[in-house]
Amino acid sequence: MARWRELKKNKFSKNNTRAKDSINLCDALLMARFKAFITDSFMLLIPIMYIVFYFIMGSREAFAADKTSGWVYIFIPHFIAVVSFWYFKAQTPGMRAYEVSLIDVTSGLNPSLFQLIIRYISMSILMFLVFPILFPYFNKNKRTLWDIISKTCVKSSPVDLV
Repeated sequence: MARWRELKKNKFSKNNTRAKDSINLCDALLMARFKAFITDSFMLLIPIMYIVFYFIMGSREAFAADKTSGWVYIFIPHFIAVVSFWYFKAQTPGMRAYEVSLIDVTSGLNPSLFQLIIRYISMSILMFLVFPILFPYFNKNKRTLWDIISKTCVKSSPVDLV
């Protein structure tokens, strides 16, 4: 009960300042993150799928006949593109369009390459389940499960026009 009174009066102890700072870091709206994901799907994934379907595999029927190798041909360039954007710019094109960027929760700086690889792999696996997609609505920091696993978060960031 005392904690609620401190929170209500905006009094935080030294132990709670880190939790308060991490909440302020992860301030990207869920709708902006979703729009960025959809934009990235159309800008990055769809062209890669088109190239694999028609130039590498020959046709959609050939892709349907050998889906395993087709999806490997799709995920490898997508993995390289997305992780490269995250590593060098901390944003994908969709994240840049909606003014959000990816940061490390512990330091507030750009995440390490290892964190980005863990984030991509866990996002690719957990995206097929329902609960991880709904997880930010139940989490007070609005972080997804793959953000928690990789110790990253998405924050609002103004776009620098350089």
